[in-house]
This record gives sequence, C-alpha cells and structure tokens, in this order.
Amino acid sequence: MDPLAAPPEAGVFWLPREDTSTIILGEAPASVSTDFERQPAMAPARTITAADGTYALHDLGTGQYVRLVQPADTPADTALAALIPLSLDGFDRLEAVGRLLAVLHGRNVPPETRLTHQRRARLGRMLQSFDGYRNGATQQEIAQVVFHMAPLDRDAWQASSTRHAIKSLLRDARAMIAGGYRTLLRHRRQA
Repeated sequence: MDPLAAPPEAGVFWLPREDTSTIILGEAPASVSTDFERQPAMAPARTITAADGTYALHDLGTGQYVRLVQPADTPADTALAALIPLSLDGFDRLEAVGRLLAVLHGRNVPPETRLTHQRRARLGRMLQSFDGYRNGATQQEIAQVVFHMAPLDRDAWQASSTRHAIKSLLRDARAMIAGGYRTLLRHRRQA
C-alpha cells in the first residue's frame, strides 16, 4: 500500500465495524437463494485477502466506491447475499447495498449521503483554518480568508461572532486530526 496514493489506489480497507457502509457478504440461504448463474458478476478494482476473509473495493463508475467483505468461510461458487445487522448501522449498510445493486443491474446509482453538502463545506473550512493556524496565521487572519471579511479593530474582533466560529473550526479540526476523522465513515445519527 502506498500511503501517498489517492484513496482508491492506496488500498485502504477499514474494518466493517468502523466503516458502516462496508457490505458484508455471505452464502445466501437456500430458502431465498436464486439461480447462481443469474447473479451478476462483480469485478473488484482491488482486493486484499486476510485471515478473516477477502476485502474488495468496487468502483461504481460515478466517483463512488463500495467496499465488500466476504468472510473466509464462505464457500466458493455460491450465491451471495448481503448480511444486514438489525442495529442502526443496518441503515448505512442498506444504503451501500442499494448503490451496489444499482450498478450491478444497470440502474442509476444513488448518491452517497454520509457527507451532506453543508458538512463537506464545514470540513473544508476546518482544514483551511487549521492550515492557516499551522502556518502561523492569527485567528483574525484566518477569518479574513475563510469568511472573506475585512480586518477588524481589537474590540470589534473580541465581540465578533466570527471569532467564535474560527475557534470552533480550529477545535473541531484538532479533534478530527486526533482520531475523530473516523466519524466520516458513519452516517450522523440524530438523538
């Protein structure tokens, strides 16, 4: 694996418990199994074989990828089924299965919904803010670039809501760097 390669080429496979959009495959039960020959072929872009099974990365052709895990004890040449847990993570896996089925059967692929447009924009501002901080910029200088604002005098800056927004962006960026980035692998849950 090349850590400097783009994500699809780097061969990074998260454990299914971390990446809740990973599809876990298994042998289809005889009661629901259909004719094996009618099952669409799946040609992965990349695979890694480990002691617990085979991890595969499939390119959906839309700039999206889906990750599959086939446990080592799954018989070869058998009809496959997706295993969906009945926990809240099951919703994430169902969405991933829907994207895979769409590709396999020539349908329009639904978009990935783990990152909303607003969350993606906030992540960009977090990285931009942290880069500015690491390069020695003051919080006000960061705010001027991130929020396209004019310089403020000291009192106006101290009372500015933008100052608090920059503090929040920097705090969240530090948390993301300290391991919080794994939250990007899951859908956000409302309490």
